[in-house]
Amino acid sequence: MEENKTSVLSNGLIWFGAGVSMSEILTGTYFAPLGIKTGLFAILIGHIIGGILLFLAGYLGAKTRNNAMETVAVSFGRKGNLPFSVLNILQLAGWLAILNYDGALAANGIFSVGAGAWCGVIGILLFLWVLVGLKRLEKINMVAMTALFLMTLVLCFVIVTRGNFETLFNGSSANKDALTFGAAIELSAAMPLSWIPVISDYTSNSTKPVKATVVSTIVYCLVSCWMYLIGMSAAIGMGTSDIAQISLRAGLGVVGLLIILFSTVTTNFLAAHSAGVSGEVIGESFSKHINGKYLSVLVVLIGTIAAILYPMDNIEDFLYLINSVFAPMIAVMIADFFFNKKRSVTKEWDWTNLIVWLIGLSLYRVLMHVDIVIGYTLPDIVITAVLCVIVHRILPKNRLDKAL
Repeated sequence: MEENKTSVLSNGLIWFGAGVSMSEILTGTYFAPLGIKTGLFAILIGHIIGGILLFLAGYLGAKTRNNAMETVAVSFGRKGNLPFSVLNILQLAGWLAILNYDGALAANGIFSVGAGAWCGVIGILLFLWVLVGLKRLEKINMVAMTALFLMTLVLCFVIVTRGNFETLFNGSSANKDALTFGAAIELSAAMPLSWIPVISDYTSNSTKPVKATVVSTIVYCLVSCWMYLIGMSAAIGMGTSDIAQISLRAGLGVVGLLIILFSTVTTNFLAAHSAGVSGEVIGESFSKHINGKYLSVLVVLIGTIAAILYPMDNIEDFLYLINSVFAPMIAVMIADFFFNKKRSVTKEWDWTNLIVWLIGLSLYRVLMHVDIVIGYTLPDIVITAVLCVIVHRILPKNRLDKAL
C-alpha cells in the first residue's frame, strides 16, 4: 500500500505506538491476583516467548522482502495463505473494535459525552490517519509518541506515589485462584503473537529491514511489558484499572484525554493498514486488484460500529483464540525456513503444512485444559515445528499434496 521506504526510527516509533494501548493496560489488570513479583515474572516470560516468535516472523519477511501474508504463502502456498489472510483481517477488525471500545471508555471517563460518541471520534481520527498514510505521518507520529512516553511516565509516578505502597509491592488482589501462572504467561505472550501476521508489512518496507525488525521487536516488547505492569500495579496498588480515573488524579485532564485518543489511533492504524495489505494479497491470489486503502477504511468502519454496538470488557477468550491460530502457523513457517530450507512459493496449496497447522491448532485447544507452568504456546510451537520437519523428512516429496 505504501511504496516509500520507511526508516528504522520510523518503525521503532510505529511499534512504540502499538505497545501503548488501553487494551494492554486492561490485560495487565488480569495479573493482579498473582501479586506484583509473580505477575511481573509471568509478564516477562510471556513476552520473551512471544517476542522471539514476533522477531522470527519479522525476520522471515525482512530476508525475503515480502509482506506478512506473502511470507505465509512460502509455507502454505499461493492460495494456501488465503485462510490466514481472512483470519488476519478478522482478528485485526476485532482488535480495532476492542481498542476503540477501551479508548472510548477511558476518554468518556475524562470528558463525559457518551462512550458511543467517543467511538465515533476515534473512528473518524483513524479514518483520516489511514487516508494520509504511513510515510506522511512520520513527523506527527514522532510528536505523538513523545507525548505518549511522557504520559506513561506520569501514570507510573501517580501509581507509585498515590497508591498503597505496601499493597503494591507485597500484596495482590483478593482472588488468588483467578489466574494460574501458566495462563498468565499465555496472556502475556498473546499480545506479541497477535502482531505476528502484521510485523512484516512494516519491516519489509524499511530501508534496513533486518535492523528494523530487531528494533521493532525490542521496542514493542519493552513498551508492552510496561503497559502490562501499569495495569497490574494500578489494580493492586490503587484498586482501579480505570486509566481515566488515574489521569484525573494526576491532574492531566485534557492532556490525558488527548494521549488516550492518540494511543488508540496509533495502535489501530497498524491494524487497519495491515488489514488492507492482507486484502491485497487475497486479490493477488485470484489475479484481482483489491485496493488496500479502501479495505482499510472498510475495516475501520466495521470496527467502529462494532465498538459502538457491543460491549468488549473481557478479551481473554479472544487472546487465546489468536494464540491457537497463529502460534502453530509461525511454527510451520520457522520449521520450513530454517530446517526445510523453503525460500519461495512453489505450490498453490501446500496441504502437508496446512494439515500440520490444523494439528497444531487442535493441540493448542487441548493443552488449554492442562495446567502447564510454562503456558501452552511454547509446547505447541515446539511440537508443531518438530512435526513439520519430521513429516517433510519422512514423506516422499509432494506425496501427500498429490494425494489430496
